[in-house]
Parts: sequence; structure tokens; C-alpha cells
Amino acid sequence: MQQAILSVAIIVTLLSSLFIAIRWRNLECKGEMSTSLFAFIAILFTSGLDVGLIMFPLTEFPTYASEAPYDFANPLAIEFGFWGFLVWVFYFLTTFYFCKVEPKVKIFEIPLVKFFNNVVIIGTCAFTGFLFLSYLPSYIEGITESAKFGLVAIVVLFAVLSSTDVKYVKILSVASTWLFFVLIFVMWLDSDMGFIGLGLTMSDIGEYFTHIDRFISPLTDYHAFYLFWWFSWSIMIGQFVSRFVGGLKTWQLLLALTIIPSIPIAIWFSVLYYYHSNVIEVVGTLKIAMVVVGVIFVINSLDSLIRLYTDNLKLTVKTLGKGKYIIGNWVTIFGLVLLYQFTPLQIEWIGLIVIGIYIAVYALLIKKNLDKTLEPLE
Repeated sequence: MQQAILSVAIIVTLLSSLFIAIRWRNLECKGEMSTSLFAFIAILFTSGLDVGLIMFPLTEFPTYASEAPYDFANPLAIEFGFWGFLVWVFYFLTTFYFCKVEPKVKIFEIPLVKFFNNVVIIGTCAFTGFLFLSYLPSYIEGITESAKFGLVAIVVLFAVLSSTDVKYVKILSVASTWLFFVLIFVMWLDSDMGFIGLGLTMSDIGEYFTHIDRFISPLTDYHAFYLFWWFSWSIMIGQFVSRFVGGLKTWQLLLALTIIPSIPIAIWFSVLYYYHSNVIEVVGTLKIAMVVVGVIFVINSLDSLIRLYTDNLKLTVKTLGKGKYIIGNWVTIFGLVLLYQFTPLQIEWIGLIVIGIYIAVYALLIKKNLDKTLEPLE
């Protein structure tokens, strides 16, 4: 039942995005804090992704190579399908909505919608910290329990500190994007794959595009987990990054959100796939570098969500004071991270709530008379 709901939600999302990209293709999208294209993409990229992008592929390639549901394409194409291109359309839809539609209809100001939206944001923020805590032993071999909890506490603290001013969010996003590029370059250099090896490996991603229709519905429960995760983040990320859009036309926004982030993902996965295919072990300094960049990505993800829900709830530094803001948010998020160890919460549940919010938004837009509501967009 969950997967059927998920499949319908994906189809509706993709069709809605296609309709918007055609109907309002030349409409200018500009956020309240518009910034350069690179800064916008950096904020989007680092807010919408976490440590999984860095650490998961090497552990997932063997699974995609051995399990029957994935045998229609090579492991690199499958991995890219879980992280690249099509799934970023979710972010396009919500970014366009919060940039152009929400200011006119203010559906997310309705108390019940606002309540569930903030529950999702706070819950997902803490759940992200919990997943990081859970996977830490696989990232850092031999880490002790005390060190594990200590590192998560520090990560949450840095995220809260970064969220105190939006300029820190921007600076950290841009800096971590450059660090990610440096990591890709260093690992590419260390692999001795060269430009030819990189090009040949990247060509395997072509099987994703020839079988792109297979990625619209969940291939497995694990794929469904990924898709629910993308849905869980979609409204929050669109709500946050829409304020940084720098005057792109709708069709440019679609291309920017689907193609530009997919390029570094494709290069990164190709480098890792070369390591996997040639049985090159990632050890020592390279492993540490991957963990460091992954940790910074987690901080980036958390600070944007903390900034978002505190703005929504008017619990900002200005209203609370910096001390109360830092202590309150750190206790809230880290406390929920610890509590999640004793709950059966799953990302699928959060994803279903988000799909429910989508349904409510669509229903309210129809009730308000969709054509007349969106006519001012012209």
C-alpha cells in the first residue's frame, strides 16, 4: 500500500513539474534573498544532501551488482538513479511553489498545515542526526560509544551555531561544496584512472537514462526508502532554498535543479565506482577526508532545517537572544536524536505525512479555483 501511494505521488509530482515548466516557462523566479547561481546551487546541494552521498556508494555497489531487481542496469547507473537527475524534480516543484505560488495563497500559514510542516521539519532534522549516529560505526571503524555520541553532539552544536545567521549558512554551503570538489579531485588523482578512465566509467551512467522509466516506481523496499527520503525533504528544501533563487526563468530553474547537481554526483560516483571495480581500497587519509566532508554535509543539512523551523515558529535569535536560541535548539535536536533510539520511527512515516501535505495543498488550490489563483503568475 505504501509503495502504491508513493508511485502515484511521484507520477503526480513529475506531471505537475512538467506542466509548470511548460505553462510558466518564461516566468522569472526570484527569492527574497536572491543570490548568485553558484551560491544558490551550493546551498541547494549541501542542504539537500548529507553524509550518505559520500559514504553509501561503496557499500551499495556490491548489492546492486548481485540482486535481481537491479540487473537491468550496471551498479553505477542504479546508484545514480537513487541520487541524481529525476529525484531533483521534487525540489524544483517545491522551490517554484514557495517562490511564486505560496506568497499568493499562503497555504502554509494555515495553522494545521503549518503545524504538520514544522513537525516534519523538526522530526526530519532530528532523524537525520539519528541516522548519522546509527551509521557512524560504519564510517569510523572502532569508534567508541562515548565518542559516537560526543561527535553527534558537536555536529548538532555546530549546525545550531551556523543557523544563527543566514550568512553562515551561505558561507558553509559554498565552502563545503568546494571541499567536495577537492575531495573528488584528490580521489580521482589517487586512483590513476585519468581522464580516459573517468570518461569510460561515466559512460556507464547512460544505462540510467535508457531505463529512466524504471526509477519512477520503487524497484525494492530499499529504493522506496530512498524515494520516501526525497519526499520527506522536498517541501523543507523548497521552502528554504526558494528564498535564494536569483532571477531564473522557470525552465532555467528546472534545468539548474536537475542537471547542475547531477554533474558532480555523476563524477563522484564514477570515481568511487572505479575504486569498486578495480578493488582499490579507500584507507588512511582518503577515508578520513571522506568522513570529514560527510560530517560537514550533515552540518549543512541540519543548519538549513534549524534555520527554517525557527523562522517558521518565530523562535529566532532576534526574539530569543543568541544564548537561549543556541541552548534551546541544541537541547531539542540532540534530545530528539537520543529519543529516536527508543522509538520505531521510520522515514517512510515522515514521507507519508509529507505526501499528505502535498494532497492538502493540491486540494486547497483546487478549492480556491486553481486557474484564478495562479492567473496572477502571468
